Amino acid sequence: MADPIRIANCSGFYGDRISAAGEMVEGGPIDVLSGDWLAELTMLILARTRMKRPGGGYARTFVTQMEQVMGTCLDKGIKIVSNAGGLDPDGCAEAVSELADKLGLNPKIAYVNGDDLMGRLDELAASGHGVRFLDSGEPIENTAAFLTANAYLGCWGIVEALNCGADIVVTGRTTDAAIVCGPAAWHHGWARDNWDALAGAVVAGHVIECGTQSTGGNFSFFTELDGLTRTGFPWAEIAADGSSVIGKHDGTGGAVNIGTVTSQLLYEIASPAYLGPDVTARFDTINLEQIGEDRVQISSVRGQAPPPTLKVSMNELGGFRTDLSVGLTGLDIEAKAELVEEAFWQSVDIGPDDLDSVSTRLVRTDREDPPSNEQAVAFWQITLKDTDERKVKAPSRAINELALATIPGMFGGPGISVARPFGVHRGGMVEADLVPQYVTFLDGRRVVVDSAFAGLAGDKSPSEVPAEVPGDASVGDLLAGVEVPEGPTRRAALGEVFGARSGDKGGDANLGVFARSPQAYAWLEQFLTTQRLKELLPEAADLQVQRFDLPNIWSLNFVIRGLLQEGVAASTRQDAQAKGLGEWLRARVVDMPESLLDGPRSW
Repeated sequence: MADPIRIANCSGFYGDRISAAGEMVEGGPIDVLSGDWLAELTMLILARTRMKRPGGGYARTFVTQMEQVMGTCLDKGIKIVSNAGGLDPDGCAEAVSELADKLGLNPKIAYVNGDDLMGRLDELAASGHGVRFLDSGEPIENTAAFLTANAYLGCWGIVEALNCGADIVVTGRTTDAAIVCGPAAWHHGWARDNWDALAGAVVAGHVIECGTQSTGGNFSFFTELDGLTRTGFPWAEIAADGSSVIGKHDGTGGAVNIGTVTSQLLYEIASPAYLGPDVTARFDTINLEQIGEDRVQISSVRGQAPPPTLKVSMNELGGFRTDLSVGLTGLDIEAKAELVEEAFWQSVDIGPDDLDSVSTRLVRTDREDPPSNEQAVAFWQITLKDTDERKVKAPSRAINELALATIPGMFGGPGISVARPFGVHRGGMVEADLVPQYVTFLDGRRVVVDSAFAGLAGDKSPSEVPAEVPGDASVGDLLAGVEVPEGPTRRAALGEVFGARSGDKGGDANLGVFARSPQAYAWLEQFLTTQRLKELLPEAADLQVQRFDLPNIWSLNFVIRGLLQEGVAASTRQDAQAKGLGEWLRARVVDMPESLLDGPRSW
């Protein structure tokens, strides 16, 4: 049995700390350096980059990091695995190769692609096996609308590249966890149906893929941690059975504790059955244990077969949008907003019905008896969208024309932009056996790897994967003997006791809420129903909200369908990625048992 493999993260998104690769390579022992550069919005950004620079649709910051650490990694035998290839993994691999030549190095470089379906959409549709919409299952007919269409590949192309001796593996759109699961499966020699081990590695990958979000970044109880001015990046030490230890290099900022790990486990998930191309990982079987300072062990993760389909991330050009904002100061805020809006429409040659979409908002940032000018200000905002650029460009002049003719104290607000293009994200799915992975070495070798598990039978869609938890133990037994706190209550913010983590999944938002004790979870489980959440977050009142219980990690996860409209690039919400949604919930004041507010708390 092989020793555990330590896989370090050096990037949680395109734009993360450039020095992180050097910090992880030099700061302590690691076996693999990994990094996640891709998000749904990133693919759209890279598509625009590729339009200007053909072949350049990859994360150039990854190449910068390779200049800093490539030689040291080769000397120490550290493998490098990254999805920084984006839309052009071959171009990224070539750029790394050119850099290696410049540095006098000779690494074996491989890239994994096959995820890019743009050139195959019509062919797949004609065969009757085209990409289908993820939410409805209906076939996608207008393929010409898309700028990108990338299937989420799993880990087995990475495994093959490492088996063939690669020192550096660059991929296109893999799942975020695949860049961790791949090296673990390669190191331990796992079979493709070793579901529990693979599920454990996927969970570890999910925890570290966003970098410092698992070491104290974006953590609700950040005031209890030290060193967040320079938070350390994480690593996962994965054992042969798929269990792992999450940690960070000694002496770095932040912390790894059950709270930081739980918070990241809740990030951008839906059902406890976490679907992936390699395995369905059961998040409702995870066990967490603090085994030392900045060391959390993840164990007992169970896995099931993956669905026979791959998720597809697609972006299309939605049209053009103009965002206008007006500052409203002092008294009569609502009357001022009403006058500005009425005057705006009288000043333009079109009406709301002439545009594809119109959204207006009155943002009340003002205070009563304001002690400063800034605290006297609210904002009226309007977003106009249309496929015709001229329709949304012309009305922007109207705001200027109203400056001296309507309300007192009027001035231009933040976030003004005129006729800028925006993208719309669509989720799709395609049969996994139609999307092979291609592993190519720069010396010309090429290997084809099946994406589908050969032993998977049936034709189940992702929503039809069995929902029951595998094994004998019932998660309902986890709180046996724990009583719901009762007694006197007092008004307090939810965040005094509970943490939260939220994020975006296309047009949906997820909101995870976690407790610090089984008693607190028992109260939360009864209190925070979907209806109560809608009352606390009125934006969700008319939307579909799903709740998923995770008593094993004292957490609830909510998915709010459509909160982000057509996705990050098209959303008109101020917080377009729902990053602050959880903190908004924590700020809501409710009646809570005094025993929770005054009692002891874990970690």
